Amino acid sequence: MYKRLFQSDAAWRITRNTILYNIGFIFTTVVFSVLIALLLNMVTKRYVKIYQTALFFPYFISFVVVSYIFIGFLDMEHGFLNTILGWFGTDAVLWYNEDKYWLYILVIVNLWKGVGYSAIIYYTAIIGFDSDYYEAAEIDGATKWLQVRFITLPLLKPLVILMIMLAISRIFFGSFDLFYNVTLDSAMLYPTTDIIDTFVYRELRKTGDIGMASAAGFYQSMVGFVIILVTNTVTRKLSKENALF
Repeated sequence: MYKRLFQSDAAWRITRNTILYNIGFIFTTVVFSVLIALLLNMVTKRYVKIYQTALFFPYFISFVVVSYIFIGFLDMEHGFLNTILGWFGTDAVLWYNEDKYWLYILVIVNLWKGVGYSAIIYYTAIIGFDSDYYEAAEIDGATKWLQVRFITLPLLKPLVILMIMLAISRIFFGSFDLFYNVTLDSAMLYPTTDIIDTFVYRELRKTGDIGMASAAGFYQSMVGFVIILVTNTVTRKLSKENALF
């Protein structure tokens, strides 16, 4: 089964998609969540909880519901995006048949769904920093940007490294709900959206090929385990205090 898996085009496709999507997810989530956390720290305290709730709310929405929300945007006949395109005389796009758009769509969906959770974690860390640093910086005439650059970001660095490490340890695993529900499991999108998790499910439940599903699942687990060890080893060499073990 392993020979058949690695001789097929599927092995390269699902490995490439799983890793590249996760790299994109990690980069965009870290950048935007840190930025949002910094902005929250500058907001008047009476409005912070409102913004926190608005940011955190998508995290609790089921991906089944999310899939219907995006159908409202992407439906061929009545979708919001195709309606806008129609206003400009542009032909409707078959979003669920065109795989070239989904790299961007899935990154946007993942960011919208999860950035609030990460932002709250970073914001919680920021408000816990010793205020004496900022008071001393203000006395020295440091602007808000300088305070962020030389105080907040350096103090936030260990947490950012930890969050990135945790994300990298899962880089060989994808969000099944995201890639299965939001794409409606459209076969036309497999070249771009098929990852290891959806491949295993499909081989097991739809084609009934238990051997192929088991081979792909074991391959995922073993490589994921190795990635965890390598990531922790590299982190321990660069910054020992930030290593997981």
